[in-house]
Parts: sequence; C-alpha cells; structure tokens
Amino acid sequence: MKKLVLLLTLVIFSFANEKSDEFENDFDSEFGAKTTEVFDPLSGYNRLMTTFNDKVYVNVLIPISKGYANTVPETARTGIDNFFTNLMFPVRFTNNLLQLKFQNSAEELQRFLANTLWGFAGFADVASSDLKLKTHKEDFGQTLGFYGVGQGFHIVLPLLGPSNLRDVAGLGADSYISVLSASGNSDLQYKIPQNFVEHASIKTVDVVNSNSFHPDQYEVIKKDALDLYPYLRDIYTQARDRQIEE
Repeated sequence: MKKLVLLLTLVIFSFANEKSDEFENDFDSEFGAKTTEVFDPLSGYNRLMTTFNDKVYVNVLIPISKGYANTVPETARTGIDNFFTNLMFPVRFTNNLLQLKFQNSAEELQRFLANTLWGFAGFADVASSDLKLKTHKEDFGQTLGFYGVGQGFHIVLPLLGPSNLRDVAGLGADSYISVLSASGNSDLQYKIPQNFVEHASIKTVDVVNSNSFHPDQYEVIKKDALDLYPYLRDIYTQARDRQIEE
C-alpha cells in the first residue's frame, strides 16, 4: 500500500515537472494557434484521462505547491532547483551529443563542472551568473524527432499528461541515464536512488519545488480553453515540433 501511494505521488507531480517549463516558454506564442486535423485513435480515452488529470492537478499539486512556496524561502527553493538541474546533466549532454550539437554538449559539460566544483555541488548556478553559459534542454524524444521518427498518435498518460508514442519511448531512455532515476542502477553506478521508494521521494521533492515557482500557471494556461483536451494536445504537439526544429 505504501508503494502504491508513493507511485501515485510520483506520477501526480511528474506532470508539472516534465511539462510546466515547456508550457511556460511556449504558451504565449502557441495560444490561439489554429488547430488542425490529427490522427487521434485514442481520443475517447484521452478525453477521460485529461479530465482525471485536471482534477488531480487542481486539487492536489497546486495546493501542495502553494503551501510549500509559503513555507520554504525562495532562495532555498532556487538552490534546490539549481541542484536538480545540475544532476540532469547526463540527459542533456547525451541528447545534445546524439543530435550532433557538439557546442551545446561542450557547454553542458562546462556547466556541470563549474557548478559542481565551484557552485557548492550545483546549489549555486555559477555557470549562468559568472560564465554566462545557459542550459540546453534536450531529451530522447527530441533526439528521435531529430532523426525523423514521427510522433505517432497522441496519448495522455495517467497523471503525467500529454505525450505521444515517440515521447513515451523517449521517457524510458532518459530515465535509464538519469541520475535521479533508479532505472538501470545495476548498470550505471552514478545513480542516486537505489530503489523505487528512494526514487519516488527524490522525484517528489524535485517536482514540488519546481512547481512552487509558478503554482497558478496551469490555471492560466487552461482558462480560455473551450475544450480542454484538444487545447492541451495542440499546445503540446506544437511546442514539441518547435523544440525539435531548434
């Protein structure tokens, strides 16, 4: 039962962690864009799951994030966010390298070394403040898209939110090399969590902390949606297409 509760907590909070940054950067330009006909064989299921996710997000994640933001000072939350960003270096470095973005990979390596050695293990982002090096967020879904793999049909994951077949495969690959995932810990010695409970606990802190900076963002995104499911689907699809083109 304890593991089930941790699993639900993990997937609830993962929705915000994996999608909120993309929505924050892309919403203004995507809002109001024309919808197009798409192949959507799971539309019935997707609509039901979107409604379910919406209720969980509004009634669970947002209140917890607001309470956390009111309790933990912003300076501390920023340091925690920097720390987790630094730990995601293997995912960004590997996918930039696979996409032949060698300059970006080099900058990611410089960022990791600078923040780890001189930024108190990553709690201080000296790479951005002193070296003016920005992060280059890339994931394996984008890598597959870079090599021409189609997105496949849309699928709304339970509590994780909008995705597609290509990005679901990407999630598995990124999880394998991520420091913050227990997946592949028998092969990769740098993993921090060694089991599911540790993984869920770390991920929960990461997601709640990240979402605490913009707990009302989801409500802002959806407030003008006449039909929530296709609205979120199209925002997600357009945002991912643009990320792959960059």
